[in-house]
Amino acid sequence: MHQPPVPNVARTDPELAELINEEARRQFEKIRLIPSENYVSLAVLEAAGTVLTNKYSEGYPGRRYYEGQQFIDPIERLAQERARDLFGVDHANVQPYSGSPANLAVYMAFCQPGDTVMGMGLPAGGHLTHGAPPTASGKWFRSVQYGVRRDTGRVDLDEVRDLALKERPKVIFCGGTAIPRTIDFPAFAAIAAEAGATLIADIAHIAGLIAGGAHPSPVGHAPVISTTTHKTLRGPRGAMIMSTAEHASALDRAVFPGLQGGPHNHTTAAIAVALAEAAQPEFAGYARQVVANARALADALLGHGFELVSGGTDNHLILMDLTSRGIGGKPAAKALDRAGIELNYNTVPFDPRKPFDPSGVRLGTPAITTRGLREEHMPQVAAWFDDAIMAALKDDEAAIERIGGEVRELMAGFPMAGWAPAA
Repeated sequence: MHQPPVPNVARTDPELAELINEEARRQFEKIRLIPSENYVSLAVLEAAGTVLTNKYSEGYPGRRYYEGQQFIDPIERLAQERARDLFGVDHANVQPYSGSPANLAVYMAFCQPGDTVMGMGLPAGGHLTHGAPPTASGKWFRSVQYGVRRDTGRVDLDEVRDLALKERPKVIFCGGTAIPRTIDFPAFAAIAAEAGATLIADIAHIAGLIAGGAHPSPVGHAPVISTTTHKTLRGPRGAMIMSTAEHASALDRAVFPGLQGGPHNHTTAAIAVALAEAAQPEFAGYARQVVANARALADALLGHGFELVSGGTDNHLILMDLTSRGIGGKPAAKALDRAGIELNYNTVPFDPRKPFDPSGVRLGTPAITTRGLREEHMPQVAAWFDDAIMAALKDDEAAIERIGGEVRELMAGFPMAGWAPAA
């Protein structure tokens, strides 16, 4: 049953309650390897489901446009304080609804329409909001994109420097959505300084690793940091913008009234809970285990002959090119999902295929680490992965179904916050 229980949903809307419970069961039974997904704690779930959702709070603590903020202001201040303490920053805005609006607010704070901006290209592992052509950041600004080397799959910082000095962007984004290697924040900072640009570190994927000391921090190198609050940080679906004191006012104005109205107070409370959890000593152990599991899984996949972009991983994420296996990323991801292994199809650098039918898949270890899996489980996960790909190539649905049953049997031994089988 769902935890916390949802009896009122079941009574008022049994159809929806059943869908909620079935989704929870799915999360319980599968090996969830999408690197941007995780499991939140019961405390985060409870905070996100409170009467705080009833309250409008346009503005900031002490400067609201609605009355009745006696308890909302302290909640938001608590989240701000915990973010500042956890990441060691001067300022934290906890109101962005998600990562994309957070990045759009950064552009609004530093740029005018038509200005040159720079970020990692989407095919190389960057995010849509880093200047991809179909997005607002690609349409409203003159976007310059950097990539990775063909021979290493890693960013060539000399090429980044040459491009930045030639194009002179207002802002440079580092970070992305499919980067399996450590981000060299000091090197990006030096390039930004030389080019006269403001460096923005998008740490949405690695925020929890940074908080837990398992990845270097951009603090002291990037004056502005954007992040989501889920993924490795294990919070609710939300975002934050952190910065030096110099940029606090401009960023706050960009979020409100620039882009948003009232913040989602229930989400703010859940962010505060997640930040408190991330400040505990055991969270550092979790962050280290995420990386250990990812490296163990990468090694096991390499042992099965899979081709990994950049040859492995330094963090929570693995990017795989399936070209040599004779299967596209999309059919592979769908077959793996039927086999109880959840990931997403993804472009790989220099991918000749279209983005909706790419050559690769993206996987990671934050969620399975939260469930309690460790390095010793990764060879079995890789073996199932290999078996499922071979079964997909042979249209062997019986083998895929068998793997799914074995996955369910394994995962039944690892509790999940939010759902448990009926006693």
